[in-house]
Amino acid sequence: MARRALARDQAVGHGTGTAVHEDAVVGGSPLDALDDPVPAGGSRKGRAGRSGRSGRGGGGGGRWAGSGGRWWIWVGRAVLWALIIVIVVNGVRAPFDRLTAEDGGSPGTSVEPRRSAFPTGAASAFALQFGNVYLHLDPQTGPDRARRLEPFLPEGTVGQFGWNETGTLQIDSVHVAGVEARDDTNGIVTLLARSGDRWLSLAVPVYAKDGAMVVSARPAFLPPPGRARPPQTGVGERDTPLETELSSVLGGFFPAYAASDIPSLTRFTDGAAITGLGRSLTFDGLLEVVAPRGPADRRTVTVTVTWALPGSNGAGQEAKLEQTYELTVVKKDGTWYVRSIQGAGRPTGS
Repeated sequence: MARRALARDQAVGHGTGTAVHEDAVVGGSPLDALDDPVPAGGSRKGRAGRSGRSGRGGGGGGRWAGSGGRWWIWVGRAVLWALIIVIVVNGVRAPFDRLTAEDGGSPGTSVEPRRSAFPTGAASAFALQFGNVYLHLDPQTGPDRARRLEPFLPEGTVGQFGWNETGTLQIDSVHVAGVEARDDTNGIVTLLARSGDRWLSLAVPVYAKDGAMVVSARPAFLPPPGRARPPQTGVGERDTPLETELSSVLGGFFPAYAASDIPSLTRFTDGAAITGLGRSLTFDGLLEVVAPRGPADRRTVTVTVTWALPGSNGAGQEAKLEQTYELTVVKKDGTWYVRSIQGAGRPTGS
């Protein structure tokens, strides 16, 4: 109010120009006064009206001072809060991840199962010796059986370990069929025994610790292995011309193979040296060559031969045995050579 009064006083002394200028400074910005001067003798009412219209957007007539930078502040706050949330979540989750990794390993790695410390080899030998005594039943040798069983049984065990000392059982052979380790000190040794035309399977529980072993409980008979049926897959389409060609080559190879005739074997073989059977058998004949169709320079064939075993009966007749082999043969410069020989791994159907 005082400034407006002062402006009026000056207008009286200096004329209307000065009053209009001071009024523009008081009511608006100096630039408004320069851009829109009031003409001499003009109406102050018109100037005021124009000034009022120009200031309708905000209290002083100018633009909002914060519109050019305040939105960056909100973006910065959002980024900061997101960073804080990530740090908190990771900090809480890290201990649980470490515990999970220690218990079960990381999802992308395979954990090898722990091997039992049970002495399978020693337990097999121990159970085999026990089985040879345990499976021999004869009333005439009953006291000797009890004495021989004693080192295998827990201390204080006496008697026949379940046998009523009646009846007989004779065993032709006993073999270890497998070992199941229950833990580091306990295992089950399975024995296969042959008695006449029967197979017997016996499970022997063995406890082992610090190098010492004992039959920890009474054994048990289990079903012996059954007879499997191999698949009748055959050999597919046979290469008859090749079978005929190989018969002449293999007819010279097998006599040299039986006699371990190294110079002759060298002529029929290619690759690693084949030593032969060292005259333990005599070649008697080539029964069959089975060659499936395949590459022109390499095949895997099945060959059945007859061997004559050494020795004869009183009439001078030789024992003969048919056996089947699997050979890998290769062709070089038009000639077939034996690359390897092994037992046949697949049924041939003959």
